[in-house]
Amino acid sequence: MLLDIEGTTTPITFVHDVLFPYARARVRAYLHDTAGSDAEVRQIVEDLRDELPASGFQLPAANLKLDADSRKPEADIVSYVYWLMDRDRKSRPLKALQGRIWEQGYAAGALQGEVYPDVRGALVRWSAAGVRIGIFSSGSVLAQQLLFAHSSAGDLSPFLSSYFDTRVGAKKEADSYRRIAVALAAAPSSVLFVSDVADELDAAREAGLQTRLCVRPPSEVPRSSSHGIVESLDAIV
Repeated sequence: MLLDIEGTTTPITFVHDVLFPYARARVRAYLHDTAGSDAEVRQIVEDLRDELPASGFQLPAANLKLDADSRKPEADIVSYVYWLMDRDRKSRPLKALQGRIWEQGYAAGALQGEVYPDVRGALVRWSAAGVRIGIFSSGSVLAQQLLFAHSSAGDLSPFLSSYFDTRVGAKKEADSYRRIAVALAAAPSSVLFVSDVADELDAAREAGLQTRLCVRPPSEVPRSSSHGIVESLDAIV
C-alpha cells in the first residue's frame, strides 16, 4: 500500500493553514540561529542558492550570497524561501528546511499531525493482514515521519515501513513509481497507490501500479474517473 498525504490521509487545510504558516513565521529566525553552526542547514542554504538561477526569482546577483564569516543567510535568501512558499514550489531544499522547522514544533508540542478518522483503523487493518504500508509525498521524509509519529490518532509510525519524497522523482512522473517499486522489492502490479490527484494516479498506473482516487469532502465525487474511487480508506479492505 502506497499512500499520498494531502487529501488522502491528512486534510489539505492542515498542511496549508497550519504547517506552512508555522514554518513561514519562523524561517528567518531559524536560519539566523542555525546556519552558522548546523552543517545540514548550511547545506540547505547552499542548495537553495544553487537552484535559484533557474527558478525565475529575480534579485541582484550581488545580494544572493552568504556572509563569508558568519555563514548566516542574507535577507534575500529568506525572501527566496518566501517566494517558493507563496508558489508552493516542490523545491527539495525548501521541503528540507520546512521539515527541520516543523521538527522543533512537534518536539515542543506546538504541532500535532492531523489525520482523517479512518486512517488509524485502516493502518491497523492492513498491517494485521500483512500488508506493507508506505508514504509518497512531496514533503520531505522527515516531515512525513514527524506528522505520523505525532498524529491526532497517536503514534502511527509503527504501521509504516517506508517513506518516499521527491528524491525518487516527481509525483506526476511514471519513473518515480518504478523506482519506488524497485525500492520495495515488489512487482509494480502488487502495489496500490492512493491519492487525491488524478495526474499522480495516471503516472502510477503507467508504471504498472494499481490506483485509487481518494475523494474527501469538500471535494465532490467526479462523474467519471478512469481510476477506482474511494471516499474513505475503510473502502479498501
